[in-house]
Amino acid sequence: MKILFASQAIDGHFNPMTGVAVCLKERGHEVAWYTGPVFSQKLRELDVPLMPFKRAIEHRADNLFELYPERAKLKGPRAIGFDGEKIFASNVSNFFEDIRELEQDFSFDVAVVDSSMFVHRLVSHLMGKPLVNFVAIPNMESDPQVPPLFFGFKPPRNAVERSVQAAAGVLSDKVILRPAGLSYRRQLAAYGQNVPKRGRLTDEPYNTSKAVIQTGPEALDFPRRNRNPAVHYVGALLPYRLPGTAAQASGDEAQVAEPWPQYPRTLLVTQGTVDNVDQDKLIVPALEAVKDMDALVIVATGGRGTEALKSRYPQPNIVVRDFVDFANVLDFTDVFITNGGFGGVQLSLSKGVPMVVSGINEGKSDVNARVEYAGVGISLKTERPRPSRIAKAVREILSDPAWRARAGNMRDQFAAGDPAAVAAGVVEKAAGLRAE
Repeated sequence: MKILFASQAIDGHFNPMTGVAVCLKERGHEVAWYTGPVFSQKLRELDVPLMPFKRAIEHRADNLFELYPERAKLKGPRAIGFDGEKIFASNVSNFFEDIRELEQDFSFDVAVVDSSMFVHRLVSHLMGKPLVNFVAIPNMESDPQVPPLFFGFKPPRNAVERSVQAAAGVLSDKVILRPAGLSYRRQLAAYGQNVPKRGRLTDEPYNTSKAVIQTGPEALDFPRRNRNPAVHYVGALLPYRLPGTAAQASGDEAQVAEPWPQYPRTLLVTQGTVDNVDQDKLIVPALEAVKDMDALVIVATGGRGTEALKSRYPQPNIVVRDFVDFANVLDFTDVFITNGGFGGVQLSLSKGVPMVVSGINEGKSDVNARVEYAGVGISLKTERPRPSRIAKAVREILSDPAWRARAGNMRDQFAAGDPAAVAAGVVEKAAGLRAE
Protein backbone atom coordinates (compact mmCIF):
# COMPACT_ATOMS: atom_id res chain seq x y z
CA MET A 1 0.00 0.00 0.00
CA LYS A 2 1.19 3.51 -0.83
CA ILE A 3 0.73 6.05 1.97
CA LEU A 4 1.22 9.80 1.62
CA PHE A 5 2.04 11.78 4.74
CA ALA A 6 1.45 15.53 4.49
CA SER A 7 2.41 18.12 7.07
CA GLN A 8 3.27 21.73 7.69
CA ALA A 9 7.00 22.50 7.65
CA ILE A 10 6.92 23.11 11.40
CA ASP A 11 8.64 20.80 13.91
CA GLY A 12 5.64 20.46 16.20
CA HIS A 13 3.47 19.25 13.32
CA PHE A 14 6.04 17.11 11.50
CA ASN A 15 7.87 15.37 14.35
CA PRO A 16 4.92 13.57 15.99
CA MET A 17 4.08 11.93 12.66
CA THR A 18 7.53 10.41 12.13
CA GLY A 19 7.10 7.36 14.36
CA VAL A 20 3.86 6.44 12.61
CA ALA A 21 5.50 6.71 9.19
CA VAL A 22 8.41 4.50 10.26
CA CYS A 23 6.04 1.94 11.77
CA LEU A 24 4.06 1.73 8.52
CA LYS A 25 7.30 1.36 6.54
CA GLU A 26 8.35 -1.50 8.81
CA ARG A 27 5.01 -3.16 8.10
CA GLY A 28 5.90 -3.22 4.42
CA HIS A 29 4.04 -0.17 3.13
CA GLU A 30 5.52 2.40 0.76
CA VAL A 31 5.59 5.84 2.38
CA ALA A 32 6.28 9.29 0.91
CA TRP A 33 6.02 12.69 2.59
CA TYR A 34 4.69 16.00 1.28
CA THR A 35 6.18 18.85 3.30
CA GLY A 36 8.72 21.68 3.10
CA PRO A 37 12.34 21.15 2.00
CA VAL A 38 13.47 22.06 5.53
CA PHE A 39 12.87 18.41 6.48
CA SER A 40 14.83 16.87 3.61
CA GLN A 41 17.68 15.67 5.85
CA LYS A 42 15.35 14.18 8.45
CA LEU A 43 13.44 12.31 5.76
CA ARG A 44 16.66 11.00 4.24
CA GLU A 45 17.57 9.61 7.65
CA LEU A 46 14.16 7.92 7.84
CA ASP A 47 14.54 6.66 4.26
CA VAL A 48 11.26 8.33 3.30
CA PRO A 49 11.06 10.17 -0.06
CA LEU A 50 10.33 13.90 0.14
CA MET A 51 7.64 15.34 -2.11
CA PRO A 52 8.46 19.03 -1.53
CA PHE A 53 6.12 22.01 -1.51
CA LYS A 54 5.98 23.66 -4.91
CA ARG A 55 3.14 26.17 -4.84
CA ALA A 56 2.69 26.16 -1.07
CA ILE A 57 4.51 28.66 1.13
CA GLU A 58 6.93 26.96 3.50
CA HIS A 59 6.00 28.32 6.90
CA ARG A 60 8.77 27.40 9.34
CA ALA A 61 9.47 28.18 12.96
CA ASP A 62 12.43 30.35 11.90
CA ASN A 63 10.91 32.34 9.03
CA LEU A 64 7.49 33.51 10.22
CA PHE A 65 8.65 37.00 11.18
CA GLU A 66 10.63 37.26 7.95
CA LEU A 67 7.56 36.37 5.90
CA TYR A 68 5.23 38.51 7.99
CA PRO A 69 7.10 41.33 9.79
CA GLU A 70 3.79 42.77 10.98
CA ARG A 71 3.17 39.60 13.00
CA ALA A 72 5.64 40.74 15.68
CA LYS A 73 3.36 43.66 16.61
CA LEU A 74 0.24 41.56 17.10
CA LYS A 75 -0.94 40.14 20.41
CA GLY A 76 -3.83 38.11 21.75
CA PRO A 77 -6.84 37.51 19.49
CA ARG A 78 -5.39 39.61 16.67
CA ALA A 79 -2.25 37.44 16.57
CA ILE A 80 -4.32 34.24 16.60
CA GLY A 81 -6.57 35.52 13.83
CA PHE A 82 -3.58 36.57 11.74
CA ASP A 83 -1.91 33.16 12.08
CA GLY A 84 -5.16 31.41 11.25
CA GLU A 85 -5.51 33.28 7.98
CA LYS A 86 -1.89 33.66 6.82
CA ILE A 87 -0.14 30.56 8.12
CA PHE A 88 -2.93 28.02 7.88
CA ALA A 89 -5.91 28.95 5.67
CA SER A 90 -4.05 30.80 2.93
CA ASN A 91 -2.22 27.70 1.68
CA VAL A 92 -5.19 25.35 1.22
CA SER A 93 -5.51 25.57 -2.57
CA ASN A 94 -1.70 25.50 -2.93
CA PHE A 95 -1.52 22.33 -0.86
CA PHE A 96 -4.28 20.73 -2.92
CA GLU A 97 -2.74 21.57 -6.29
CA ASP A 98 0.63 20.23 -5.12
CA ILE A 99 -0.94 16.99 -3.86
CA ARG A 100 -3.02 16.56 -7.00
CA GLU A 101 0.12 16.96 -9.11
CA LEU A 102 2.36 14.66 -7.06
CA GLU A 103 -0.31 11.95 -7.26
CA GLN A 104 0.80 11.45 -10.86
CA ASP A 105 4.19 10.19 -9.59
CA PHE A 106 3.04 8.68 -6.29
CA SER A 107 -0.45 7.27 -6.69
CA PHE A 108 -1.18 6.92 -3.00
CA ASP A 109 -3.90 4.70 -1.55
CA VAL A 110 -4.43 6.69 1.65
CA ALA A 111 -3.26 10.06 2.96
CA VAL A 112 -2.30 10.97 6.53
CA VAL A 113 -2.71 14.74 6.70
CA ASP A 114 -1.74 17.27 9.37
CA SER A 115 -4.98 18.79 10.72
CA SER A 116 -3.69 22.35 10.31
CA MET A 117 -3.41 22.05 6.50
CA PHE A 118 -7.22 22.13 6.06
CA VAL A 119 -6.98 20.35 2.72
CA HIS A 120 -8.98 17.35 3.91
CA ARG A 121 -12.29 18.10 2.17
CA LEU A 122 -10.61 18.69 -1.20
CA VAL A 123 -8.46 15.55 -1.09
CA SER A 124 -11.23 13.25 0.14
CA HIS A 125 -14.06 14.69 -2.00
CA LEU A 126 -12.31 15.61 -5.25
CA MET A 127 -9.61 12.93 -5.35
CA GLY A 128 -11.71 10.21 -3.75
CA LYS A 129 -8.88 9.18 -1.43
CA PRO A 130 -9.42 7.82 2.09
CA LEU A 131 -7.88 10.38 4.43
CA VAL A 132 -6.70 10.18 8.03
CA ASN A 133 -6.61 13.44 9.96
CA PHE A 134 -3.51 13.72 12.15
CA VAL A 135 -3.91 16.07 15.14
CA ALA A 136 -0.63 17.04 16.81
CA ILE A 137 -2.37 19.51 19.15
CA PRO A 138 -5.26 19.09 21.60
CA ASN A 139 -8.64 18.02 20.20
CA MET A 140 -10.11 21.13 18.55
CA GLU A 141 -13.47 19.66 17.55
CA SER A 142 -16.33 21.74 18.94
CA ASP A 143 -18.57 20.27 21.64
CA PRO A 144 -21.21 21.80 23.93
CA GLN A 145 -19.17 20.92 27.02
CA VAL A 146 -15.78 22.06 25.72
CA PRO A 147 -14.75 25.71 26.22
CA PRO A 148 -14.22 27.96 23.18
CA LEU A 149 -10.81 28.02 21.54
CA PHE A 150 -7.95 30.42 22.29
CA PHE A 151 -8.98 31.71 25.74
CA GLY A 152 -7.43 29.10 27.99
CA PHE A 153 -10.73 28.35 29.71
CA LYS A 154 -11.41 25.20 31.69
CA PRO A 155 -14.90 23.65 31.62
CA PRO A 156 -17.40 26.06 33.27
CA ARG A 157 -18.43 25.35 36.85
CA ASN A 158 -21.45 27.63 37.17
CA ALA A 159 -23.92 29.79 35.25
CA VAL A 160 -21.67 32.86 35.28
CA GLU A 161 -18.76 30.97 33.73
CA ARG A 162 -21.09 29.40 31.16
CA SER A 163 -22.32 32.86 30.19
CA VAL A 164 -18.80 34.25 29.89
CA GLN A 165 -17.66 31.32 27.78
CA ALA A 166 -20.69 31.57 25.51
CA ALA A 167 -19.78 35.19 24.74
CA ALA A 168 -16.14 34.24 24.23
CA GLY A 169 -17.25 31.47 21.88
CA VAL A 170 -19.01 33.97 19.66
CA LEU A 171 -15.84 36.11 19.62
CA SER A 172 -13.70 33.07 18.81
CA ASP A 173 -15.89 31.75 15.99
CA LYS A 174 -17.25 34.97 14.49
CA VAL A 175 -14.31 37.34 14.93
CA ILE A 176 -10.98 35.61 15.59
CA LEU A 177 -11.52 32.77 13.11
CA ARG A 178 -13.54 34.82 10.61
CA PRO A 179 -10.65 35.87 8.27
CA ALA A 180 -9.38 32.28 8.09
CA GLY A 181 -12.90 30.95 7.58
CA LEU A 182 -13.63 33.39 4.74
CA SER A 183 -10.35 32.54 3.03
CA TYR A 184 -11.07 28.82 3.34
CA ARG A 185 -14.62 29.15 1.96
CA ARG A 186 -13.44 31.26 -0.99
CA GLN A 187 -10.80 28.71 -1.94
CA LEU A 188 -13.16 25.75 -1.68
CA ALA A 189 -15.88 27.56 -3.63
CA ALA A 190 -13.44 27.80 -6.55
CA TYR A 191 -13.51 23.99 -6.64
CA GLY A 192 -17.29 23.82 -6.35
CA GLN A 193 -17.15 22.63 -2.75
CA ASN A 194 -19.79 23.96 -0.36
CA VAL A 195 -18.75 24.23 3.27
CA PRO A 196 -21.57 23.80 5.84
CA LYS A 197 -22.66 27.15 7.24
CA ARG A 198 -22.84 25.82 10.78
CA GLY A 199 -19.70 24.76 12.61
CA ARG A 200 -16.29 26.33 12.83
CA LEU A 201 -13.30 26.03 10.51
CA THR A 202 -11.41 23.80 12.94
CA ASP A 203 -14.20 21.19 12.72
CA GLU A 204 -13.59 20.64 9.00
CA PRO A 205 -10.69 18.15 9.30
CA TYR A 206 -12.75 16.11 11.79
CA ASN A 207 -15.87 16.10 9.61
CA THR A 208 -14.22 15.24 6.29
CA SER A 209 -11.78 12.49 7.31
CA LYS A 210 -12.34 8.77 7.48
CA ALA A 211 -10.43 8.55 10.75
CA VAL A 212 -8.67 10.90 13.18
CA ILE A 213 -5.39 10.19 14.97
CA GLN A 214 -5.50 12.35 18.11
CA THR A 215 -2.20 12.64 19.96
CA GLY A 216 -2.23 12.38 23.71
CA PRO A 217 -4.40 10.29 26.04
CA GLU A 218 -8.09 11.02 26.40
CA ALA A 219 -7.43 11.88 30.05
CA LEU A 220 -5.63 15.04 28.89
CA ASP A 221 -8.72 16.26 27.04
CA PHE A 222 -11.80 17.91 28.52
CA PRO A 223 -14.96 15.83 29.03
CA ARG A 224 -17.16 15.80 25.93
CA ARG A 225 -20.89 15.37 25.50
CA ASN A 226 -20.56 14.02 21.97
CA ARG A 227 -17.89 11.45 21.24
CA ASN A 228 -16.81 11.32 17.60
CA PRO A 229 -16.30 7.61 16.76
CA ALA A 230 -13.72 8.55 14.12
CA VAL A 231 -11.39 10.03 16.76
CA HIS A 232 -8.72 7.69 18.16
CA TYR A 233 -6.69 8.91 21.16
CA VAL A 234 -3.44 7.03 20.67
CA GLY A 235 -1.15 8.43 23.38
CA ALA A 236 2.10 10.38 23.14
CA LEU A 237 3.37 10.37 19.56
CA LEU A 238 6.90 11.57 20.18
CA PRO A 239 9.53 12.18 17.48
CA TYR A 240 11.03 8.98 16.11
CA ARG A 241 14.51 8.40 17.46
CA LEU A 242 17.03 6.83 15.13
CA PRO A 243 18.88 3.96 16.85
CA GLY A 244 21.92 5.26 18.71
CA THR A 245 20.90 8.92 18.69
CA ALA A 246 19.41 11.26 21.24
CA ALA A 247 16.46 13.40 20.21
CA GLN A 248 16.69 17.05 21.10
CA ALA A 249 13.94 19.53 21.86
CA SER A 250 14.51 21.22 18.53
CA GLY A 251 16.22 19.65 15.61
CA ASP A 252 16.45 16.02 16.76
CA GLU A 253 20.18 16.01 16.11
CA ALA A 254 22.41 13.54 17.92
CA GLN A 255 24.00 14.73 21.16
CA VAL A 256 26.20 12.98 23.69
CA ALA A 257 24.70 12.86 27.19
CA GLU A 258 26.39 15.23 29.63
CA PRO A 259 27.68 14.47 33.13
CA TRP A 260 25.20 16.82 34.82
CA PRO A 261 26.12 18.50 38.14
CA GLN A 262 24.47 16.89 41.17
CA TYR A 263 21.83 18.85 43.10
CA PRO A 264 18.87 17.75 45.25
CA ARG A 265 16.38 18.95 42.62
CA THR A 266 16.41 19.45 38.85
CA LEU A 267 14.38 22.06 36.98
CA LEU A 268 14.12 22.10 33.18
CA VAL A 269 13.28 25.35 31.35
CA THR A 270 12.32 25.97 27.72
CA GLN A 271 10.46 28.55 25.69
CA GLY A 272 9.71 26.18 22.82
CA THR A 273 10.78 26.13 19.19
CA VAL A 274 8.70 28.94 17.67
CA ASP A 275 8.18 31.82 20.09
CA ASN A 276 11.69 31.78 21.57
CA VAL A 277 13.21 35.00 20.19
CA ASP A 278 12.25 37.20 23.15
CA GLN A 279 13.69 35.32 26.13
CA ASP A 280 12.28 37.95 28.51
CA LYS A 281 8.92 36.24 28.07
CA LEU A 282 9.71 33.09 30.05
CA ILE A 283 13.35 31.99 30.11
CA VAL A 284 14.73 35.07 31.87
CA PRO A 285 11.88 35.35 34.42
CA ALA A 286 12.25 31.64 35.13
CA LEU A 287 15.98 31.98 35.73
CA GLU A 288 15.42 34.97 37.98
CA ALA A 289 12.87 32.91 39.90
CA VAL A 290 14.97 29.79 40.50
CA LYS A 291 18.63 30.82 40.18
CA ASP A 292 19.15 30.85 43.97
CA MET A 293 17.33 27.58 44.64
CA ASP A 294 19.32 24.51 45.65
CA ALA A 295 18.57 22.95 42.29
CA LEU A 296 20.20 22.16 38.98
CA VAL A 297 18.57 24.40 36.35
CA ILE A 298 18.86 23.19 32.76
CA VAL A 299 17.83 25.63 30.04
CA ALA A 300 17.22 24.76 26.38
CA THR A 301 17.21 27.91 24.24
CA GLY A 302 16.34 26.33 20.89
CA GLY A 303 19.53 27.81 19.46
CA ARG A 304 18.81 31.46 20.19
CA GLY A 305 20.89 33.72 22.46
CA THR A 306 22.64 30.86 24.19
CA GLU A 307 26.04 32.48 24.74
CA ALA A 308 24.55 35.75 26.00
CA LEU A 309 22.40 33.82 28.47
CA LYS A 310 25.44 31.87 29.70
CA SER A 311 27.28 35.13 30.38
CA ARG A 312 24.28 36.63 32.15
CA TYR A 313 23.78 33.59 34.39
CA PRO A 314 27.22 32.14 35.28
CA GLN A 315 25.98 30.41 38.44
CA PRO A 316 27.33 26.84 38.75
CA ASN A 317 23.82 25.39 39.12
CA ILE A 318 22.63 26.86 35.80
CA VAL A 319 23.39 24.98 32.58
CA VAL A 320 22.38 26.70 29.32
CA ARG A 321 22.42 24.78 26.04
CA ASP A 322 21.11 25.30 22.52
CA PHE A 323 19.45 21.89 22.74
CA VAL A 324 19.19 19.11 25.28
CA ASP A 325 18.01 15.55 25.06
CA PHE A 326 14.64 16.14 26.73
CA ALA A 327 13.79 12.44 26.86
CA ASN A 328 16.96 11.85 28.91
CA VAL A 329 16.83 14.98 31.10
CA LEU A 330 13.17 14.51 32.03
CA ASP A 331 14.10 11.15 33.57
CA PHE A 332 15.61 13.08 36.51
CA THR A 333 13.63 16.35 36.34
CA ASP A 334 11.38 17.45 39.22
CA VAL A 335 9.57 20.37 37.54
CA PHE A 336 9.36 21.33 33.87
CA ILE A 337 8.92 25.08 33.23
CA THR A 338 7.57 25.62 29.71
CA ASN A 339 5.36 27.84 27.59
CA GLY A 340 3.15 24.85 26.82
CA GLY A 341 3.94 23.33 23.44
CA PHE A 342 1.83 20.17 23.20
CA GLY A 343 4.77 17.96 22.21
CA GLY A 344 6.80 19.03 25.24
CA VAL A 345 3.80 18.64 27.53
CA GLN A 346 3.25 15.08 26.33
CA LEU A 347 6.93 14.22 26.71
CA SER A 348 6.92 15.62 30.25
CA LEU A 349 3.85 13.62 31.23
CA SER A 350 5.21 10.48 29.59
CA LYS A 351 7.98 10.78 32.19
CA GLY A 352 5.62 11.68 35.05
CA VAL A 353 7.02 15.20 35.49
CA PRO A 354 4.65 17.97 36.69
CA MET A 355 4.85 21.38 35.04
CA VAL A 356 4.67 25.12 35.46
CA VAL A 357 3.22 26.35 32.19
CA SER A 358 2.99 29.92 30.95
CA GLY A 359 1.98 30.69 27.37
CA ILE A 360 -0.95 32.00 25.35
CA ASN A 361 -0.05 32.29 21.68
CA GLU A 362 -0.12 29.47 19.09
CA GLY A 363 -2.95 27.80 21.03
CA LYS A 364 -0.79 27.25 24.12
CA SER A 365 -3.43 28.74 26.41
CA ASP A 366 -5.73 25.82 25.56
CA VAL A 367 -2.93 23.29 26.11
CA ASN A 368 -2.11 24.83 29.46
CA ALA A 369 -5.75 24.86 30.54
CA ARG A 370 -5.82 21.09 29.99
CA VAL A 371 -2.62 20.68 32.00
CA GLU A 372 -4.17 22.52 34.93
CA TYR A 373 -7.55 20.78 34.61
CA ALA A 374 -5.82 17.39 34.74
CA GLY A 375 -4.01 18.46 37.91
CA VAL A 376 -0.54 17.84 36.48
CA GLY A 377 0.71 21.41 36.41
CA ILE A 378 0.11 25.04 37.35
CA SER A 379 -0.84 27.48 34.58
CA LEU A 380 0.26 31.09 35.05
CA LYS A 381 -2.10 32.25 32.27
CA THR A 382 0.22 34.84 30.77
CA GLU A 383 2.93 35.26 28.15
CA ARG A 384 5.14 37.19 30.57
CA PRO A 385 4.99 35.80 34.11
CA ARG A 386 6.68 37.57 36.98
CA PRO A 387 9.61 35.73 38.59
CA SER A 388 7.76 35.73 41.91
CA ARG A 389 4.82 33.84 40.39
CA ILE A 390 7.11 31.26 38.79
CA ALA A 391 9.01 30.78 42.06
CA LYS A 392 5.76 30.33 44.02
CA ALA A 393 4.44 27.77 41.54
CA VAL A 394 7.70 25.79 41.50
CA ARG A 395 7.83 25.71 45.30
CA GLU A 396 4.21 24.60 45.51
CA ILE A 397 4.86 21.64 43.19
CA LEU A 398 8.08 20.68 44.96
CA SER A 399 6.44 20.82 48.40
CA ASP A 400 3.29 18.84 47.56
CA PRO A 401 3.85 15.23 46.38
CA ALA A 402 0.29 15.12 44.98
CA TRP A 403 1.49 16.95 41.86
CA ARG A 404 4.07 14.26 41.16
CA ALA A 405 1.55 11.53 41.92
CA ARG A 406 -1.00 12.86 39.42
CA ALA A 407 1.69 13.27 36.77
CA GLY A 408 2.75 9.70 37.53
CA ASN A 409 -0.79 8.46 36.98
CA MET A 410 -0.78 10.21 33.60
CA ARG A 411 2.57 8.59 32.80
CA ASP A 412 1.02 5.19 33.40
CA GLN A 413 -1.69 5.98 30.84
CA PHE A 414 0.95 7.05 28.31
CA ALA A 415 2.85 3.80 28.89
CA ALA A 416 -0.22 1.60 28.40
CA GLY A 417 0.48 0.84 24.72
CA ASP A 418 2.56 1.58 21.64
CA PRO A 419 1.14 4.87 20.25
CA ALA A 420 2.86 4.62 16.85
CA ALA A 421 1.61 1.07 16.34
CA VAL A 422 -1.93 2.03 17.38
CA ALA A 423 -1.85 4.99 14.98
CA ALA A 424 -0.49 2.80 12.17
CA GLY A 425 -3.41 0.46 12.74
CA VAL A 426 -5.83 3.38 12.37
CA VAL A 427 -4.28 4.18 8.98
CA GLU A 428 -4.48 0.59 7.80
CA LYS A 429 -8.10 0.30 8.89
CA ALA A 430 -8.99 3.53 7.07
CA ALA A 431 -7.45 2.07 3.92
CA GLY A 432 -9.54 -1.09 4.30
CA LEU A 433 -6.67 -3.39 5.30
CA ARG A 434 -7.93 -4.15 8.80
CA ALA A 435 -11.29 -4.89 10.35
CA GLU A 436 -10.13 -3.49 13.71
